[in-house]
Amino acid sequence: MSIETALPRREFLRRSCNGIGGLALATMLAEDAARAADPLAPKPPHFARKAKHCIFLFMAGGASQLDTFDYKPLLAKYAGQRLPKTPGLTGEIEGFLSHPHRAIPSPFEFRRAGQSGRWMTALLPKLADHADRLAFVHGIKVDNNNHGPATMHVNTGSQFQGHASIGSWIAYGLGSPNRSLPAYVVLQDPRGAPVNGAAVWSAGYLPAAYQGTLFRSKGAPVLDLERPLGVSRERQRQEFDLLQAINREHLATRAGDELEARIAAYELAFRVQAEAPGVVDLSRETAATGKLYGLDNPVTASFGRQCLLARRMVESGVRHVLCIHGVEIGRYSWDDHGNIAERIPAHLAEVDTPVAGLLTDLQSRGLLDETLVVWASEMGRTPFINDLESAKPGRDHNQWGLTVWMAGGGVQGGATAGDTGEFGIKSAGEPIPIRDVHATILDLLGLSDQRLTYLHAGRYRRLTDIGGQVLRQMIA
Repeated sequence: MSIETALPRREFLRRSCNGIGGLALATMLAEDAARAADPLAPKPPHFARKAKHCIFLFMAGGASQLDTFDYKPLLAKYAGQRLPKTPGLTGEIEGFLSHPHRAIPSPFEFRRAGQSGRWMTALLPKLADHADRLAFVHGIKVDNNNHGPATMHVNTGSQFQGHASIGSWIAYGLGSPNRSLPAYVVLQDPRGAPVNGAAVWSAGYLPAAYQGTLFRSKGAPVLDLERPLGVSRERQRQEFDLLQAINREHLATRAGDELEARIAAYELAFRVQAEAPGVVDLSRETAATGKLYGLDNPVTASFGRQCLLARRMVESGVRHVLCIHGVEIGRYSWDDHGNIAERIPAHLAEVDTPVAGLLTDLQSRGLLDETLVVWASEMGRTPFINDLESAKPGRDHNQWGLTVWMAGGGVQGGATAGDTGEFGIKSAGEPIPIRDVHATILDLLGLSDQRLTYLHAGRYRRLTDIGGQVLRQMIA
């Protein structure tokens, strides 16, 4: 090229950048078109990881870390007295501590478990057998000290409704290997719904194909899924084929129409009709398996059924299963403002056998390595109360003290991230924001929280919002 015809340097860079941008745009548009045509088609992860499925065990109401996994023996020294000042607190907890209060040590025995010597409440004897498989995150901070916003924050990354839940992001990022079941299944407590109800498993601004599907505890697993009386499967197939033909004719002249996702949804519903009843039919399980999950005990049978169904779901290829224990705020919630001496043992008795059974069963079937199991709640609890008179004290909300554990799916068993100091109020160092936990969950499934984005309202949205730091010590 002669000097006379050479492009100026700035013009060369401008044209080059535009070309690169065009290539990137073409790739993005191709990905969007593929998602629209088949939103749940399996997709490769961003990088290699062991976990292919996730079971998220959510204890609704704010499970007390101080009476389960966060042993604080020094609280006994201050029992009934004011606690020393904790620096760095703001918000409601700071207000609680500035008023008269008394320390409440755990009334339960703690024991060391496993070769790692993990301190755990003696009320979880069966889960203690898995101590060396568990990795803990202590001192997690959520952005609100109230149940509604905190529940949304832990489950969706935002304390406000309208955002996509963890399972929706995972389904969006990885698709589903089973085309006859939903990618994301919800098994809620049969006694009722959690705070915020279906918003907890919403797809938010993501396409509706990625929202959680609630499987009921009785009757048909999915509401309105059964065929009408007198309609055979063959006749229904003919009706669907006619409807799909009309939809595709409509779509042919309207490129980019979201009708493609509706067509895929009809096909999925037809396939779920055939497969879902078999997946939830526990009569196919042996008596030994039922006993492992506690189905032979009325105390453990309910959550045991949820955990056993969760195993059957991931075994069938479901990508994400949300199991909820606890009902809004009240008798069956983990919101124990009073009488922890009686209420917490009741909660733990319901979940110890089922959760331990789930881990044992996954391991025996070779599924634990590819299934990430997460235990979480929406917040921690305080090691003190402002009520100076109650003979049956409880614990108040603590947005600074959430404890989460993970197991399976490439997790480094025995690992610990974070620390809540001597009293379990807040992190002894920098608090761990919940977005770091979300980034770690995604990483264990081979997804980068920075790359897993969705353009909504002019902004690329992420589960971790401004981005999270992966807790590398949790990953084997």
